[in-house]
Amino acid sequence: MRHWRLITDGGERMAYNVLVVEDQDIPRELFEIYIKSSENFSHVLSVANASAALSVCRNTRVDLILMDVMTQLEHSGLDAAEEIKKKFPAIKIIIVTSMPEYSWLARARKIGVDSFWYKDGQKDGILDVMERTMAGESIYPDETPLIRIGNATNHEFTERELDILKELTTGDTNSQIAERLFVSVATVKSHIQHLMEKTGFKTRTELVSEARGLGIVIKDKNK
Repeated sequence: MRHWRLITDGGERMAYNVLVVEDQDIPRELFEIYIKSSENFSHVLSVANASAALSVCRNTRVDLILMDVMTQLEHSGLDAAEEIKKKFPAIKIIIVTSMPEYSWLARARKIGVDSFWYKDGQKDGILDVMERTMAGESIYPDETPLIRIGNATNHEFTERELDILKELTTGDTNSQIAERLFVSVATVKSHIQHLMEKTGFKTRTELVSEARGLGIVIKDKNK
């Protein structure tokens, strides 16, 4: 593997400073171990709340952030990444998540996140993505992880069906969902029927509970 190092004006080689934003103990500790095992990276700090990341960037030299999406106090890593990219565009950000929520890939690209990595516990995987990202590459998976739900998989749903499924997690009525998505109530009902037929679930409660539990759809409470 090629190694990429930060070189200062004086020619001294320095490791890239890495901030970890992760509220789960095991993945956070793994990231720290991986970073410390590489001579190319230096662990600056770990925080459990995405909203704290901006403050760290203001007060510490940060070259790269490993940013989870769902963090402590329900603060969104994608919201934090968007704000950091606006204020510190030179800082590289890699979104790291285990959730297959369908909309996150597109939003990460839109706000300028450099790379996106699904947690798989492979040391070489994340270190490779980190090095390639610092070298200027943008590393993204082609699609979300394949997850089975009932008789179907998440890849069998259309984007509009996923939009409807996400709105169903709010508990709102078909009329409220239709108004929010600017579609007719009949369209909402039709998509729900298709979802039920594909998965084989008998009730929308069962469908929503399973989809939410698997992380296929995750509604941002702020949106």
